[in-house]
Amino acid sequence: MAAALLRSAADRLRPALAAGARGERRLLATAAAEVTVDAGAAAAAAVAAAVARWEIMGAGAREYYDYRRAIYGDITHKAILVDAAGTLLAPTEPMAQVYRTIGQKYGVDYSEDEILMRYRRAYAQPWGKSRLRYVNDGRPFWQYIVSSSTGCSDLQYFEELYQYYTTEKAWHLCDPDAGRVFQALRRAGVKTAVVSNFDTRLRPLLQALKCDHWFDAVAISAEVAAEKPNPTIFLKACELLGVKPEEAVHIGDDRRNDLWGARDAGCDAWLWGSDVYSFKEVAERIGVEV
Repeated sequence: MAAALLRSAADRLRPALAAGARGERRLLATAAAEVTVDAGAAAAAAVAAAVARWEIMGAGAREYYDYRRAIYGDITHKAILVDAAGTLLAPTEPMAQVYRTIGQKYGVDYSEDEILMRYRRAYAQPWGKSRLRYVNDGRPFWQYIVSSSTGCSDLQYFEELYQYYTTEKAWHLCDPDAGRVFQALRRAGVKTAVVSNFDTRLRPLLQALKCDHWFDAVAISAEVAAEKPNPTIFLKACELLGVKPEEAVHIGDDRRNDLWGARDAGCDAWLWGSDVYSFKEVAERIGVEV
């Protein structure tokens, strides 16, 4: 209901877009107030937030979407590319907590704050002579990260941690409504792919989370030999889907890796948690009803 009301409000606002940003802001506020009366407090809050995001984007962004619809039709993009960690899925528990909890029986006595600090420092360091952190299963890289973060080089400890992060216990889906949305996208003929800086554990992880069948393709940096923001991985995903880069939009939570990388490849890109907040919003933005 909220999405329909938003579209109705947007239709009422469309003639005013050419009037300039100041007039647009006044009209947006008026439309949001009307929706509040019509929909009640809960629905109005969602609508007002979405209207506010359109306001921030400004008339130029709205004109761009109108331009895309004029070229591509009611559905503005033929494909959606989705980042994995931080967008599609997220760790169930904080990394430092997991490292410490499992590590206690192996003699790890660093605090969670210390582990987190050491992890960030190790992760930011150049990885050998290669620009790729994840090669095949990524074990050498993750052994370095775990030992640097915890001070423990016990291989049994590492293997327990490594296997834990391959299970559904370690991860959850960021958007609980995602399955329904991806079904709607498939019915509408929109192709989908995961594009992720990850090692080869991602495929079994997607299977464990029962979401692998949502996607037509998976482009993993460890398999493509290119990590975001390198445009190569986005171009590979488009190749796998059989679409041109300009026909795809990428959704991710990292401005450098996801936004800038995808745009360098020629794709559209929206920032998860800023431009869009749910996959339903993504679908409706490209013209697919959910």
